Amino acid sequence: MTISSAATATSLTIWWEQPDSSPAGAVYSVILDTGEHMEGLRHTHCTIKGLEPGSTHTAAVYMNGEKTGTLSSSLPFARKRLNVMDFGAVPDGVTLNTQALQKAIDACGGDEEVYFPQGTYLTGALRLHSDMALYLEKDAVLQGTDRPEDYLPKIPSRFEGIERMCYQSLLNLGQMHHDQGPNAGNVLIYGEGCISGGGQSLALNIMDAERREMEGLTPDPECENENTQPGRARGRLINLSNCENVRISGLTLQNGASWNVHMLYSRDIVTDHCVFRSENVWNGDGWDPDSSENCTLFACQFHTGDDSVAIKSGKNPEGCRIARPTRFIRIFDCKSFYGLGVAIGSEMSGGVEDVRIWDCDLEHSLYGVQIKGTRKRGGYVRNVSVRDCVLSRFLACAVLYNDDGEGSPTPPVFSGFACERVHFTGWARNYWEKEEHMMPGIDLSGFDTDGYEASDIAFRACTLGDGAGIAMSRCRHITLEIVETKPTGHEQHS
Repeated sequence: MTISSAATATSLTIWWEQPDSSPAGAVYSVILDTGEHMEGLRHTHCTIKGLEPGSTHTAAVYMNGEKTGTLSSSLPFARKRLNVMDFGAVPDGVTLNTQALQKAIDACGGDEEVYFPQGTYLTGALRLHSDMALYLEKDAVLQGTDRPEDYLPKIPSRFEGIERMCYQSLLNLGQMHHDQGPNAGNVLIYGEGCISGGGQSLALNIMDAERREMEGLTPDPECENENTQPGRARGRLINLSNCENVRISGLTLQNGASWNVHMLYSRDIVTDHCVFRSENVWNGDGWDPDSSENCTLFACQFHTGDDSVAIKSGKNPEGCRIARPTRFIRIFDCKSFYGLGVAIGSEMSGGVEDVRIWDCDLEHSLYGVQIKGTRKRGGYVRNVSVRDCVLSRFLACAVLYNDDGEGSPTPPVFSGFACERVHFTGWARNYWEKEEHMMPGIDLSGFDTDGYEASDIAFRACTLGDGAGIAMSRCRHITLEIVETKPTGHEQHS
């Protein structure tokens, strides 16, 4: 069993991959060599606080009383705090603090952290660097402006699968190069505060600015609407390009101008115990690993205007040519209160593989888990596992939107999906209308070309909500072991 950890000066967070042998309702325990222990754990993670800075510990993990693995971890020493107010920042929500905050960030050494006391710090784009930490105290808000000029100059990025110049995000780390490895890392962004972007207001202002730049150009008739092309220049809330060893923990992350956390060509990114909010933001995804590896998300809540999670790897010929897949993605103990759920695609031309989702509640989402692409994409999605979850639905399907640009010569390949001990309610929440409708709990369709059917998909020990149903077309090698149908708790809905 794979066990991992991350530490602050006084706390140790441990998480482990759900064993294939894990029975329904497994109970875990974690015991440190000091005698500290956590008993009766229902989730595959825990945090032990009050430890000695600089200490080293061995932790043993037990499942139903049997030892399943051990891990040795060292805590860092306490970081020296650089108070942003000592650099001239004013936490009144009105004063523009970009220069003062950037000075504090630039001064931060490897054993230091930029510290935000209580208050609201208005700012434009900020650039982080390797070997630093940023800590937000409870009731501290890092608030992005809604003025496009505060996020210039543009930087190389990728949006909806195509590399292009974009406005900077609120927090930026690394330089994008699709043919290189990491050039930034070892960064901790944590605390109990909030990182808040300019939201839909910033998004609209950027689109207006882009329309002025595009004046006289003929819009692409294949785009979804008049906002698609100008909207692709928007930055995110946190942009990690070519990064490694980054942890984002404990914070509220909200209202990016588009996606909230975007990791591109990156690896070893951990996000835990965060709350994502972007209910009224167009394309307001929560957490988007894009051509990235070894990305872990757990103990997070989502109230998002689009996908809670969107797993991506590029679009059409460019994505196939760059050929950097997203793989080794782990998502567990997460809950969606609003939005679309977990999506793989639609930009997946570079390939997506080895995604494991467990112990998640995605009942209150439009799609639950959706694997999607257009005929133009090429690429593949394979080896996706969902266990011990409640979903509104599970879909593997073709979609028609985000379909502009040159196509790849072949459709995508969807194969190798498994759901075990999953309940599909069949209630799909329309988050625009705040209504729910009964839909197929399982909906599978491949592409109408021989060899590109959705294939090798298994459902074992799963349950369906009353009336949820199953829909399939252009599929092969499907295993269905639906144990029973049962009420979903939505009987009050018509």
